[in-house]
Amino acid sequence: MTRLVLCAGITRTAEIDGISAAGADPELMVHTPSADSEILTYGRTVRSPVVPVSPTGCPTPAVVTRAVVERLGLETTVVDAGLAEPTGAPTVTVGANPGRDVRESDPVPSAPGAFAAARQFGRALPDDELFVSETVPGGTTTALGVLTALGEADVLGTSGEAGAVSSSLPENPLGLKREVVAESLAASGLSPGEAAGEPTVALRRAGDPALAVVAGLAAGALETDTAVTLAGGTQLVAAAACLRHGGYDRRLSLATTSFVAEDPSIDLDRAADALDLSVTVTDPGFTDDHPAMAAYNAGEAKEGVGMGGALALAERASVPMADVRSGVRDVYDRLLAETDREVPAP
Repeated sequence: MTRLVLCAGITRTAEIDGISAAGADPELMVHTPSADSEILTYGRTVRSPVVPVSPTGCPTPAVVTRAVVERLGLETTVVDAGLAEPTGAPTVTVGANPGRDVRESDPVPSAPGAFAAARQFGRALPDDELFVSETVPGGTTTALGVLTALGEADVLGTSGEAGAVSSSLPENPLGLKREVVAESLAASGLSPGEAAGEPTVALRRAGDPALAVVAGLAAGALETDTAVTLAGGTQLVAAAACLRHGGYDRRLSLATTSFVAEDPSIDLDRAADALDLSVTVTDPGFTDDHPAMAAYNAGEAKEGVGMGGALALAERASVPMADVRSGVRDVYDRLLAETDREVPAP
């Protein structure tokens, strides 16, 4: 059996102005992972007061993932990886707390314990195949922090450029992210590469709780020979780096979207070679005649909530992408109709 696991958490790093598009404003952003968990589980929000949208109105990638879940009857599980607001979705608890601003000296003190508990959960799952995903606003910045602490800052760099990750924004604020990471390492007393071979140190000092849970869950599953696919973009590349630095050398896959693969800020092939990743890229063929799909095509919300993994599973099951696109319209319209809250068009 194949299972999609969503690790949902928060880092206050997302509150830094200009870092993330995962919410219409900072006050609403804190609800994004909780709402994503509900949309994945129920196809709509049930307790969250908001539907996650970017400042321009691009809806959460959970819309796409849910559309695939409905067509495949895919088993899903949500892990509380540091939620700050309650969710109506049933969750597995692993002791993760919301992450602080990564520029503090100890932003994720729960990371080692959450990694260990998630590892045990991953070992206990009976599935043949696991797709592991995340939802954490600000997560590409903390991913860059972890990569830098591990000495892998250039793993996604184009032409050898250090400090590269993707972004939920059309214009990637890489300069800002690098400044934040530099401040983070200085606050923690770490130099780049000083946490090499010690992934939980990198996760605690420069990361976020969801990334710690993703890495722990994948580690446990790999230990029991479960096939593991990291379903996402550059944040999941950081999880792969954590696994490799933790001594996990078994086969590891990454499934992402064409939006990430075509991001000029990064070189995904370089990361695949460096971390021995088998990469699957899926193009959903979105058209501009629908507000959600037009926003994705414009470069917003390139990944998240397992969108790339879900699309890969749909393609593997020979589900036409036209059916997936129809499902996206259905979920989008349902969110509008059932929440009585307007999702603005981009």
